[in-house]
Amino acid sequence: MYPAFKHRLLTASLALAAALGTPPPAVAQSYQIDCAILLCLAGGWPASVPCARARAEFIRRITPWPVEPPLQIWRCPMGASFDRPMPVSPMERLYDIAFREEHHTAELGQSIAPGVTLAQAKERADIDISDDAFDFVRSIRVYHIQFSQHQNRDGDCIRSDATRLGSYGLQGEYAWARSSVAAVPEASNLAVPAYCGSYSWRSVFVDWRDHAGNYGSEEVRY
Repeated sequence: MYPAFKHRLLTASLALAAALGTPPPAVAQSYQIDCAILLCLAGGWPASVPCARARAEFIRRITPWPVEPPLQIWRCPMGASFDRPMPVSPMERLYDIAFREEHHTAELGQSIAPGVTLAQAKERADIDISDDAFDFVRSIRVYHIQFSQHQNRDGDCIRSDATRLGSYGLQGEYAWARSSVAAVPEASNLAVPAYCGSYSWRSVFVDWRDHAGNYGSEEVRY
């Protein structure tokens, strides 16, 4: 990660921590949670109060119901204008707007999978994020895992796999697609038996790589 990126991440984290620690509720809401998620995810979730809260919201969104995009980048106003010269990169601009009081909304479309509502969004980042610097956004994968198997009286193995994958497009748009338990990363606690024993698993698993390429994941069973 670039030195300036690290420095600005720390500065923004301290500023957000100060805002969150101020008693009046209005102040506590004067920063963008999705900008905080974006910053903290990029930096590998550094230990700080604002990043702890950002990560908690990131996980809350994948906790049924519904299963939402964990990062809603269209709610972070990266295209905001400034009176002073722009920072040297789009990523560095985030630190100037992480706690600006802006209100962006997005319409979340609804895609119905068996037994669950999966939210997707056609909205996208308000600047071009196709640069490699934003690959960590596109690295986020959300697996909604619904799998069961059992052996019937005739000895046949009956399997049901309704697993779906939520992922981000080039500009941060989010959509779901059909997947399978075979595609679920090994970091998940999913453990389908090699034989056809009675087995059932339902969870939401999310993984990602930060700006430096370090891997991380979380899983919520239900």
